[in-house]
Amino acid sequence: MARSEVQEMERQRTSGLAIASIVCGILSLFFFWVPLFGFLLGIIAIIFGAVAIRQIGREPNLGGRGMAIAGLVCGIVGVAGWVIFIAWIGILFWAV
Repeated sequence: MARSEVQEMERQRTSGLAIASIVCGILSLFFFWVPLFGFLLGIIAIIFGAVAIRQIGREPNLGGRGMAIAGLVCGIVGVAGWVIFIAWIGILFWAV
């Protein structure tokens, strides 16, 4: 095998934090309407995504940067959705 093929095979390992980040981020998008559950999942996705991006940058044999970024973005959107939903509920009940 050529040297580039060996390096490419070593790069196959995906960061577990990146996978956890995207899973938590996607779940936060689906469960933003559940009190605190979607918010906590979003915060966990943001933390895992940021740590995974840093970890992938430091270790050249780790992959999954795209998943970490996607998890980070989904977590941010999930937290924002939770905040908007809670504000909407507050305005709705305040108006009644």
